[in-house]
Amino acid sequence: MASMFQMQNTNMNQHVAFPKNIRPQSGSFGQVCLPKRTETVAGGQTIVAAVGTVEVTTTTSTRANTKTTASTRTTSNLAHQWREIQGSNNWENLVEPLHPLLRQEIIRYGDFVTACYKAFNLDPNSKRYLNCKYGKKNMFREVGLESCGYEVTKYIYATPDINIPIQNGESCGRWMGYVAVSSDDAVKRLGRRDIVITFRGTVTNPEWVANLMSSLTPARLDPHNPRDDVKVESGFLSLYTSDESESKFGLGSCREQLLSEVSRLLNKYKGEELSITLAGHSMGSSLALLLGYDIAELGLNRENSRRKIPITVFSFGGPRVGNSGFKQRCEELGVKVLRIVNVNDPITKMPGVVFNLENFRVLGGGESFEFPWSCSCYTHVGVELVLDFFNMQNPSCVHDLGTYLSLLKCPNRVQIQKEGVDLMNRAKELLLNLNVNAQNFNMQVPIPWRSASARSTSNMVKLQVQSQRT
Repeated sequence: MASMFQMQNTNMNQHVAFPKNIRPQSGSFGQVCLPKRTETVAGGQTIVAAVGTVEVTTTTSTRANTKTTASTRTTSNLAHQWREIQGSNNWENLVEPLHPLLRQEIIRYGDFVTACYKAFNLDPNSKRYLNCKYGKKNMFREVGLESCGYEVTKYIYATPDINIPIQNGESCGRWMGYVAVSSDDAVKRLGRRDIVITFRGTVTNPEWVANLMSSLTPARLDPHNPRDDVKVESGFLSLYTSDESESKFGLGSCREQLLSEVSRLLNKYKGEELSITLAGHSMGSSLALLLGYDIAELGLNRENSRRKIPITVFSFGGPRVGNSGFKQRCEELGVKVLRIVNVNDPITKMPGVVFNLENFRVLGGGESFEFPWSCSCYTHVGVELVLDFFNMQNPSCVHDLGTYLSLLKCPNRVQIQKEGVDLMNRAKELLLNLNVNAQNFNMQVPIPWRSASARSTSNMVKLQVQSQRT
C-alpha cells in the first residue's frame, strides 16, 4: 500500500490550519510549503527538528557535534550498503517506506542532473550557445557542487538526426551532460569508485522533434548479435547514435563519446571496487537507460566470467524507452533502474499512451501474459517510486525536476496553501454570466453545482509516495 498524506480545504482562499507545534517556513514550491516542527524543552528553549531527518538538535552547543555524528553514521552506512542502495536486490524493502539512505542518494544524483540545467547556455547571443557555460574544472564550483567529491572528466554532446539550423555555428551538436568520477576522498565515503554520467532533459526544438518520433525500431547495438526483438523508440536511438560524419570537424555520436570515456575510466581504475551510475531527467533518462543497456550488452562492465560492475539508472520523470524485449533484456543483463515519477506527469506516460503493456495488463485483469502484438508495445523498465503533486496555478511543475527533488527532500512535511487566482470561482463567475446572458434570450443553461449547493465545495490535494514494480 502507498503511504499517503492528504488534507481537505473547504475554502480555496484560506490556508489549512495546523497544530500549534507546527510552524511553516517562508519558502514554498508549487502548492507545497515545507513546515518545521517546534518543541519546548526544559528551560524554555525551543528547538527545531526537521521531520524525517537523521538528526535532532537539542542545544546550540551540541548542534555541530550532533550533525557530525549523524553525517559520519550516514557515511558509514552507505559505505557498507551501497550495493543495496544501487539496486542489487531491486530495492526490496527500501522503496516502501523510502529508506533514508536511498532517499539521500536519489537526491544526490538528482542534484547532479540539476547541474546540467544550471550549466547549459541558452543565450543565443553567446559564443557558447547550446554548450556548457563553464570549463570542466570549474563546472561543479559554478553550479554549487564544489564539495560533491567528484571530478568532471568529459562533456557529452548529442546530434539529433534532424536538420533544424541554429543561430550561430556550423556544428549542431548540443551539450547533453557530463561524465564524472569520484575522488579518492569520496571513495572512502561511498565504499567504491563511482563513475556517474548525467543527462539533461529536452530543451531545443530538434530534441522535441526526436521525442515525438514514437515508432519502435530494433536497437541493434551489439554488432555480433543484433537482437531484432529488442526495440527502442526511434527518436531516442537517433539522438544516441547520430553523428556529424559529413562534417570535416564534426562530432562523433553521443554513443561513441560515452563508450570511449567509460572504457577509459574502467581501464584506469581496473582492480578497484567500481560502480556505474547513470542519471537523467525526461529525455535524458532515456539516454541514460540506452547507455546502461549498451554498456551491459557489449560487456564493458564485465570484469571476469563471474563478476560484473553494477550499472544503476536513476530516472527522473522519464518516458518509456522500448518494448517488452528491451525490458526483458535489461533485466537479463542486470541493469538496475529506479524510476522516480509523478503520477500527474504526462511525459512518464509517453510514448505509447494507448499501446503499452501496462494498459493491456489492466485489461487482462493484472495477469502477465503475452498478446500477439506485445512486441510492438511500449513498456517501462525497473522499479517505480511514485510521487503525487500538482499545482493549478503552475501546471508545468508536474514535470519540473526541482519540484521532484524538493518533494523528496521533505516527504513527511507539507502544508497545503491556495493563494492567488481562484480558478474555480472564476469558472463559476463565467458560467453565471453565461447563464444571465442566456436568460436574456430565454435560453436555459444548467449550472452544474446548483444541485449540490447544500454540500460544501472541498479542495483536496494529496502527497503520495509508493512503489510499483514493473
